Amino acid sequence: MIEIRNIKKSFNGKPILKGIDGVFQQGKTNMIIGASGTGKSVLLKCIVGLNTPDEGDILYNDRNFTQGDRDLKREIRREIGMLFQGGALFDSKTVEENVMFPLDMLSKMNKKEKIDRVNFCLERVGLTHAAKRMPSEISGGMKKRVGIARAIVLQSKYLFVDEPNSGLDPLTSIKIDNLIHEITREFNTTTVIVSHDMNSVMEIGENIMFLYQGEKLWEGTNKDITHAEVNELNEFVFSNKLLRDLRTHL
Repeated sequence: MIEIRNIKKSFNGKPILKGIDGVFQQGKTNMIIGASGTGKSVLLKCIVGLNTPDEGDILYNDRNFTQGDRDLKREIRREIGMLFQGGALFDSKTVEENVMFPLDMLSKMNKKEKIDRVNFCLERVGLTHAAKRMPSEISGGMKKRVGIARAIVLQSKYLFVDEPNSGLDPLTSIKIDNLIHEITREFNTTTVIVSHDMNSVMEIGENIMFLYQGEKLWEGTNKDITHAEVNELNEFVFSNKLLRDLRTHL
């Protein structure tokens, strides 16, 4: 579980996050949604330590990451897996080498243990056949799956995902959503996804935080979202024609 308390962040005097509170639950797909420029990515970067909040605290299972010393922050970072929007694979490394990279950097495993762990993760995302391929030889959806394998290779307790379906076709997007959801349940991770894809929200959004102009205006599940009485949220959700049509039949 991750808890955030009164997170504030400004850049050049402009407030971006205006006191965000929330809890991201273990074993569930937690989502941060909102239009572009609402502070979603800034909040994610604060949670993982890429940005330092101006105020507030971030707690990983009651461990205060914001106020922790270097050793505590290092300990927590080793428990974090991250899937970046563009995949962020090394072009000069094979799929297998990309997934092994965190093990080379942060683990004390021997070579055989590393290979076994990489093979397990590639098998879990259905890519054992692509282990020796280069990133340039695989599709965008496969690159995202490689990114997921790399994110879980250290047996991460916390998984952060930034716009997982960016640039993917609808069918591949569904497969990536389902894979993230399955892995969250299987490994009981605390998964936090930043997204503006309402199809993903409706499919796998078990705990959803809606940001608007740097404030949290609503929190709930994908079952609650179509009945929310928040105008800004409704405008965001039902800007999608399919969801507008769905609402008229509810």
